[in-house]
Formats: sequence, C-alpha cells, structure tokens
Amino acid sequence: MGEKILVCIAWPYAKSVTHVGQIVGSILPGDIFARYNRMIGNDVLMVSGSDAHGTPITVEADQEGVEPDVIVERYHPKILEVWEKLDIQWDLYTKTTTPNHYAVTQDVFLKLLNNGYLFKDGAIAPFCPTDNRFLQDRYILGECPNCHYGKARGDQCEECGHLLEPQQLMNPYCRICGSKTSSIEFRETEHFYFNLPLLQDKLQTWLNAVSAQWRPNVVNFAMNWLKEGLKPRAITRDLNWGVPIPVAGFENKRIYVWFDAVIGYLSASKEWAQLQGRPEAWREWWEVTPENPRPSRSYYFIGKDNISFHAIFWPAMLIGYENLVLAYDVPANEFMQMGGHKASSSDGNVVWTPDALARYGGDALRYYLTISMPETHDSNFSYEELVRFNNDELVGVFGNAAHRVLTFTHKNYGATVPTPGEFTAEDKALLEISHNVFELSGKAIAAVKLREGLAESMNAARAINKYIDEQAPWKVMKTDKQRAGTVLYTVIQALGALRITLTPYIPAAAQRLHELLGFSGLVKDTPWQFAEVLAGQALPEPKPLFTKFDPPAAAEPETAKTEAAK
Repeated sequence: MGEKILVCIAWPYAKSVTHVGQIVGSILPGDIFARYNRMIGNDVLMVSGSDAHGTPITVEADQEGVEPDVIVERYHPKILEVWEKLDIQWDLYTKTTTPNHYAVTQDVFLKLLNNGYLFKDGAIAPFCPTDNRFLQDRYILGECPNCHYGKARGDQCEECGHLLEPQQLMNPYCRICGSKTSSIEFRETEHFYFNLPLLQDKLQTWLNAVSAQWRPNVVNFAMNWLKEGLKPRAITRDLNWGVPIPVAGFENKRIYVWFDAVIGYLSASKEWAQLQGRPEAWREWWEVTPENPRPSRSYYFIGKDNISFHAIFWPAMLIGYENLVLAYDVPANEFMQMGGHKASSSDGNVVWTPDALARYGGDALRYYLTISMPETHDSNFSYEELVRFNNDELVGVFGNAAHRVLTFTHKNYGATVPTPGEFTAEDKALLEISHNVFELSGKAIAAVKLREGLAESMNAARAINKYIDEQAPWKVMKTDKQRAGTVLYTVIQALGALRITLTPYIPAAAQRLHELLGFSGLVKDTPWQFAEVLAGQALPEPKPLFTKFDPPAAAEPETAKTEAAK
C-alpha cells in the first residue's frame, strides 16, 4: 500500500439536496482526487457528512414550526441519493448528530480548555425583543460595512466574504420576524472564546512551511489574516440545538456550529474506524508521533468562503489539541455563479443537483462541472454550455472514436481485437501518447489541477480521432486487411488507456468502455498504468457511450426559483 491520503470534503448543510455550486466547489474535486489516488495505490480515507447544526436548518425549522432534527432527517437521505447518482465514492458520509460526533467535539473542547486555549468572558449578544430570544449570527441580516451589500449575515457577508460580528452590521434586523421597526438589542451574556492570538506564531510557522504547494488565493487570504492579527473568537452560543457544552453552568448553551463542523473530519474518521471493526485505525491518518511526524497527506476540499475556517481556525484547533496532523493542502475553489451571481439557496439562485442529474445524467454533469471548474477564478453555470460540451466533446470526440472503431472491429474482425502487424511511425506516435497520458494527467491531478488532468485525457481522445481520420481503416480494409487491423488494434489500445485515465472524472462511462473492450470487473480497481488490450480478446456488441442532447429551450430558466426538486 502506498502513501496515506486523507481527503476531507466540506460538509453541506442538511437543509437541501445540494446545488451544483456545492458539487463543483468541493464534492466533485475531492472525489476525482480520491479516485485517482486509490488507482495509483495510495491508501485513501475520504470523509464528510451533513452539517446538522447550521443556522439555515434552525431557520427552516422555525418557519415550519418543527424541531431541527425533522429537517435533518428529511434531507440527509436525499443527499445520500444524490451521491449515489453522481457516483461519489465515500469511505464514510455521516452527519453531525451522531453520538460519536458529539463525543469527539466535546473531547476537543475539553482538551483545548485544559491546554489553556479557551476562556470564558462576558459578551454582548443580539436579542430580538419581538421574538423574545437571543439570536444566532445568521438570524440577523443587515448592510455589510465593508461592501454595503444589503443582506449580509451576522457572521459573514456572502457578497464580499468578509467575516463579521452582528454588531458590525448597519441597520440590522431579525430574519425570523423580519421586523425592521423593532430594533435588534444587544444584551449581556457569557460565552467561551478560542484564544487564537496564543496560536498565531505557530500558525505562521506552519503556513510558511506548507504554502509553497497551495493556491495563491488561499495563501494570500490566510497570510492577510495573520498579518492583521488574530483575535479571540466565540465558540458557544445561546441556543438549544447543537453539541452540549461539557461544563457546568452552560447547560442552556451549545457549541457554535463553526467549531463543531470542522471537528467532523476527525469524528468521521473515528466513526469510519469503528465501522471497520478497528476502532484505533483513525490514528493511522491523524496521529503525529516522533516516529511518524506526517502520518498522512491531508487535503481539504472547500469553497473559497470557507478558507478562514480551514486555513486558520481548524489548524489552530489541531495545534492546540496537539499531536494531530495539519493540512498538507487546502485547494479551495472559487465560486461557480448562476446567471452571473453567487449561488444562494436562500435567494433561489441555484441549480439543484437532482434537477441537473434528472435532465442530463451523471456523466455529462461531472464532465461539464470539471471542464468549467472554478479553480482559479469564478465560472458560470449554463445548461446550454453543459449540452454543448456533452455533444461536442463527450459524444463528438471520445464517444465517436470509441463507437465507430468498436463497431467496425466487431463487424469485420470476428468481434475480437485484431492481431497487429508491423507498426508505422503514426501507430507508434499514438501508442506513445497513450502511454504518456498517464503521467501527464496523473501529474496534474496529483497537484489538484483537475481541469488540466481532464484536458490531457481529452487531448489524447482528439489524437485518436485525428489518427482514425488519417489512417481511414475502412478504406484500407478494401486492399489490406492486415494493415487495417493494425490501425484498429492501435486505436483500441488508446481507448484502453482512456478508460483508465477518465475513470476519476466520468467513472460510469469509463466502466461502460471497460466492458465494451472485453474486460470484466471494475475499472476503478485497475492500476493507473498502461495495460494492453490483448489481441484476440472478445468484444461484446458495441453500444454508444453517450447520448446526444437537444439544446435547452430558449425560455428555459437557468436557475430553479423554487425548491420543487427537493
């Protein structure tokens, strides 16, 4: 077994079935990366789960007049259905309401407290006199003091990404009652704070050591935070939904969601180990010892609005806890916008993942989201572009090459791979491309340049089409069947390479091609290396790999304005 790779993927709130912005931001990149690492022989642990304690869940519960767990239990199974249809290969996808997660979160809390990194202090908390209750930060809306966006939340502005405190908002109001006439009051309470300034120097040392392989936007964001100077941050709130605080006198408060959600990576790893019947196996990925200072390379796949939590807060918590592995990389993606605006389920500006899957299936959606992935700058979702990429590239380039060659071979060579004759320079050139694509695509994926990795495979597919057009085996067949057979054998080898290198990206289609080339078993279990499709291997009846789609109707909306798809 190779190196241990820990793939941690941002936890979506259990209040919807996910939208494509969440998929392209963290879920799909993590899955592609994990699949590749499994194929090269690394020992991968990929975990995440449904965040059950977020304010969006309690807001929806309040609106419906139900307990928050009703919302969680409504959506968590539906999210699992999305993962199955999208071919996401988890080691464990759990949720933050498990007894295991509560226990691990409380353990981290107490360890940080005992190590001197938590302290109690009085606080001024927002209170709505109309509803007669303290408000969580996201229950408050107002004008951002930084960019003046009118619907900034009490913890963060979705428009500019600036982290906020409720009292910083201009003209704040309660999102529950919506009253702008009854002013938000700020009343005294008591909370626990994470003393981040005590960890600033250690964070700086760590960031200096690891930032060389990080994306510039992530490094710059984290370094700017440190340059401004870290401040203590509250980790408890006045509410009754969430992980209980294991300290007397705080029975009516809960651990704040930002603190418990990032602990989910550790708690999910421990839950996975328990389910394997090896309760201590999580240590193989997490526990730092003098003999093993880096037990794993850990990657955190997130959107750019979560950089502060994964490049500052969670590493600080791990340092404070002691002897737990820190992130090797935090490959945060930019945003995939909808209609030129940030995706927002609260504003209805989203494309729900089940809608996209029902219309076009997992192959087309995975391919389009990868080829337009916002790795370095924002991108924009478009059904028209999804259809164009499917028709022009999956069908027109990759699928076309596979279908016409396999159909011709099946018809003229007894449904078996032809035995080649002497190879020409052109044959050798395509075979060389088919060998090299493993290194080129693999190197890009390993560096979390996923678009580049996909492009390398599609370049090889284009080379196949060019070769077929130039060699024209259907013409050569009339005068030299041996030579035509050599051409077909060469193309089949190239297709055999792509069934492997495209597996991380479009696993269902790669499996279909695997079977059309006469292989049994699962292509995802095939090593990441060139493997000959043997002459004489039987080929089943050819079938098209992909379906060509009609363009969407001109009047079709880009985003779903309701949550009917849920």
